[in-house]
Amino acid sequence: MVKTRFAPSPTGRMHVGNLRTALYSYLIAKHAGGTFMLRIEDTDQERQVEGAVEIINRTLAYAGMEYDEGPDKDGGVGPYVQSERCRDGIYMKYAKQLIEQGDAYYCFCTKERLESLKTEEGYAVYDKHCLHLTKEEIEKNLADGVPYVIRLNVPKEGTTTFKDEIYGDITVDNAELDDMILIKSDGFPTYNFANVVDDHTMGITHVVRGNEYLSSAPKYNRIYDAFGWEVPVYVHCPLITDENHAKLSKRSGHSSFEDLLDQGFLPEAIVNYTALLGWNPADNEEIMTLRELVEKFDYTKINKSPAVFDIGKLRWMNGEYIKKMDPEAFYEKALPYIEKAVPNPDIDRRVLAELCQSRIETFLDIEGLIGFFREVPEYETSMYAHKKMKTTPELSKEVLEKALPFLQELQDYTNDGLFEALKGFAADHGWKNGQIMWPIRTAVSGKETTPGGATQLLEILGKEESLERIRAAIGKLEHELG
Repeated sequence: MVKTRFAPSPTGRMHVGNLRTALYSYLIAKHAGGTFMLRIEDTDQERQVEGAVEIINRTLAYAGMEYDEGPDKDGGVGPYVQSERCRDGIYMKYAKQLIEQGDAYYCFCTKERLESLKTEEGYAVYDKHCLHLTKEEIEKNLADGVPYVIRLNVPKEGTTTFKDEIYGDITVDNAELDDMILIKSDGFPTYNFANVVDDHTMGITHVVRGNEYLSSAPKYNRIYDAFGWEVPVYVHCPLITDENHAKLSKRSGHSSFEDLLDQGFLPEAIVNYTALLGWNPADNEEIMTLRELVEKFDYTKINKSPAVFDIGKLRWMNGEYIKKMDPEAFYEKALPYIEKAVPNPDIDRRVLAELCQSRIETFLDIEGLIGFFREVPEYETSMYAHKKMKTTPELSKEVLEKALPFLQELQDYTNDGLFEALKGFAADHGWKNGQIMWPIRTAVSGKETTPGGATQLLEILGKEESLERIRAAIGKLEHELG
């Protein structure tokens, strides 16, 4: 039975890299009909951020990645929490087992002594000083309450080899491996030790993480070897970079799942795009549901090369998802953005939603697309000049001045009624359709491009607002042209 886990530290919003780790772990498990679980690794209490566990749970829920097991105080399924397991003494029990085997030892060295071991480059490799303490010295220090840590006893001769599914076999000299700390002076396990103990005791078969952990893998293997435990399948994922090939950082503004939600992206599109950061399906399909990702995912096809996070590509993909949304679902999702962009309750929000759905890539685009319905933005009168429409600011002023009384008298303010009436009005004055529609559209919108033509905008704005905007446009042209 394949069993994977997502084991984040609760330190804030979930970075895209962590989201990918969770997603690949989920896909590996579900593709094989296995189990996916959540474990909160909070043994580094100083780095913990209040509310971060809720963010993790919320992110997985939004992404559709339901985990399968874990204790919950209310009897349901909740995440495993390392700090709670620590209180049960599980990590100390295993650390003491290693001491008894001779694979670990108590270290009572002070901070000052450890500082003295640092090289000019600032690195410190522990010199096994406390490994040579007598049993009596150890017992006395423990009895006197001398602070200690427990270190792994790594042999300095030989090599350690581990296999990664993406990077193949990697071998390191044991001389390069430090006697890493297993239990800290506060009694909490280090990330490295708790990680191994939990993965083994929980039956994890596949471990997915970023390739920045490749250098730590030999340390994990030394612990597995010391216990005689089976090593899980390692899947180290490639680095995620920005468009400039630098590591994707918080300063990018779109490095976390919640950043992207705040910027108007759909969870489904984020998940879909994240899956493609280092992997592609055999059929090269790009738009895939979570269910389709489960069916197609093959972790052996993950690339070694860094994956570039292309925000433009994500915007395109999000736009495709928006276009395919059920209109009612889109309306409900878009409504808060529409109300913010156009607070006027007299303008039909459903009509605005219809205008937006096929024209936006993110929900934040709604403001730029329909904000002119709230008020006409500042614009240059040169916008009335359009070579294709054969119109100029001067002609536009004449057109608007003559169209204003005609539109005042007009009763039918539907799109079709307005179009037929203005088409006849243009013919009566010897103008082409574009020579009347372009000035009117510019006058009521102040935009070069709009989601809809002149008569559609007039219908949405209504008669009084439309006439008021045309009067203001005539005044603007009079002022500019003299």
